[in-house]
This record gives sequence, C-alpha cells and structure tokens, in this order.
Amino acid sequence: MESLKELYKIGVGPSSSHTMGPMRAAMQIRQLYPGAKRYHIELYGSLSLTGKGHLTDYILEKTLAPAPVSVSFKSETLPRHPNGMIFYIYDETGNLLDKEEVYSVGGGSIVFKDGTLPKPQDVYPQKSMQEILEYTDQQGISLYEYVLQYEDDMEEYLYEILEAMFRSVETGLHKSGILQGRLKLKRVAKSIFQQAQNTRREADRERLLISSYAYAVAEENADGGSIVTAPTCGASGIMPAVLYYCYKQLHVDKKDLIKALAIGGIFGNVVKTNATISGADGGCQAEVGTACAMAAAAMAWIYELNNSLIAYAAEMGLEHNLGLTCDPVGGYVQIPCIERNAYGSLRAVDAAMMARQLGYLRKNKVSFDTIVKVMKETGKDLSSAYKETSLGGLAKEFGLE
Repeated sequence: MESLKELYKIGVGPSSSHTMGPMRAAMQIRQLYPGAKRYHIELYGSLSLTGKGHLTDYILEKTLAPAPVSVSFKSETLPRHPNGMIFYIYDETGNLLDKEEVYSVGGGSIVFKDGTLPKPQDVYPQKSMQEILEYTDQQGISLYEYVLQYEDDMEEYLYEILEAMFRSVETGLHKSGILQGRLKLKRVAKSIFQQAQNTRREADRERLLISSYAYAVAEENADGGSIVTAPTCGASGIMPAVLYYCYKQLHVDKKDLIKALAIGGIFGNVVKTNATISGADGGCQAEVGTACAMAAAAMAWIYELNNSLIAYAAEMGLEHNLGLTCDPVGGYVQIPCIERNAYGSLRAVDAAMMARQLGYLRKNKVSFDTIVKVMKETGKDLSSAYKETSLGGLAKEFGLE
C-alpha cells in the first residue's frame, strides 16, 4: 500500500477527482512541456458530464495561465477510467507538440496512460486488513505503531493534516451566506452550531455539534475552500467532524488524535488499494462510505478498543453505506453531498459505539476485507447514471434549467 501522505492531502475543493486531479495533471503537463504556448483539453466521462459544476474547466484554465486554454466536453468515456482527459499541447506557431491522455483516479491522484508520471511506491508490504491484523498481532504492536514502522516523519505530517482539518472546521463555522453555483444553497453550519449551544438535551446537543462540524467543512469544500482529502474532497467533512468533536467535547489531546488519524488512514488505504475511493468509479459508497469507515476506526481507537474491534467498527461504517449512489444535483458537490457528510459523521460515531457494545457479546462474522470486496463489486454493478455523472437519481429528479 502507498503512504498515508498519498491519502491525506491538503488541497482545495470542491472535488479531488474533478478539481485537484486535473490541477495536478495540468501542473505536470506544464513541467513536461516548458515550450508550450497553447493548450486544448478534452474532458471525458464523468469529468465531462459534471465538469462545469465541479469547476474542472476553471481550474485547468487557472493552472495553465497565462497560456490560452480551450476545453471541450465529450460524451463518451475513455477506456481506463471514467475520469479521463486528453491534453493537446501546441507551440507558439500553432503546431501540435504532443498529446497526453491522463486519468484522475480519486483522492487527487492521477495516472498518465503511457506511465509518464511514476506511480507512488508502496511503503506497506501488507495489502489487506487481514494481513495487517495478523502482522500487528504477531509483532504485538498497535495499528499506530504499525504506521510508524513503515513511514518516516509521519508524526509531523499528521499534525499538519490535523491542523488543516481543524482550520477548515473553524473557518466554516464562522461563515454565512450563499455557496457559489446555480443552486444558491445557503450556508447553515454556523446556525446549526448556534442551535447546538441552545439545546438542553445533551444527546441532541452532541449530535448537532458533530453535524455542524461536518457541514462546516463540506460547505468550505463546496465553495472552493481549503480542505483535506479524507479520502476525497467530497467526503472531506467526516473525519474532521469526528476528530474535532473528540478534541472539543471529549477533550482528547492532539497527540492522541494524530494516532486516531493514522489508524483511520490505514482503513482508507485498504479500500484505495483493493477497491476504489472514486465516486465516478464506485459511487458515493466509495467516498462517504470509506470516510465513514475511516472515522469509525478513529473513534473506536478513542474508545480504546483493540485492533479487531477497531476493524469491526470500520466494517460497519462501510457496510451500511453499500450501494450509496453519487448523484450530485447540477454537478455541484452540494446536494446531497454536504448533508451526507453530516450523516456519515454521525454514523461513524454510532458504528464505533456498536462495535464497543457488540464486540464483547459475539465475534463479528463479516470482515473488513469482505466488505471492501463487496463494495468494489457493487460499484461495478451500479449504472453509470449513479456514478458522478448527474444523469440519474436525485440529480435527474431535481433538475436544473
């Protein structure tokens, strides 16, 4: 498996696949062709169908400026992945220098068809959660110690990621107004947070606080603000909401929260390695489902559960998001995405609680690896209308003129 640094990335919204990936591709193209004076870019599949709402054309033009950039939207899909694009690179006289086929495969990661951009090297020899659990059991180490065994300078990096997550929560909680785009969606994180302060019932107050934190980050993401992929932009509110709640309401130290962050990342890495974290490839189960599993694992560690029960919590977090479709209205990462981050955060906390209670009553018969496999198969079976194309589901029924 790759480094957690390839999973947790600080970037800008609204989409890791549609914004961060194309931005990284454009930056790489510019480096590869320093003599380029003009670009034409063809977007395919999901990048084409929801590119406008995800600001794909905008970020490409901005990244390649001041060179002129034209973007066209193609209805067909390239063979290797639903998020495909072709860059045409021209010199100052208008002659075609070259063309590059690039895929944005989720979480801001990109792959060149011809292998121009090397794939990040694996740093973890284990490929599945079963292998990881067996190894940690044999070595007598925690899941956090497992991460430190293979990753250098990880503590410093995790602190940086945690601080970036917390900034996105706090920034979102202080903003009001309307999100960019044709939906004219009102920001509500600040209002939910204020409601929580005035709620007498403790259980309701706690859940409102978690929801407000998730809304804050998801609204920042939708408005093109700074967030952390966890594992994607579209699901970036779930892990910060749970960790911020642990910090503010449960008074967990940051030195412990970075351990929870690393442990959640292991589960995200297993999904990324063996299935997908791309909504265009697997539906929203791949994004919100994975984020929910990651946050459930983090919360289970906060509850001081053992490694197998942490895996139980993550399994429940993913299992009960199976089949979740990706149908963003108008191609914007707003409806149902923002609300879904809040539900995913609450579900993650519930999954950890259930693992704590059920785990000591009976052995879980469904492994995390099994759920990852099922999620991958479910993603393949989903119609393309439900995989970030805005052609079906809520996007179709809601409609925008």
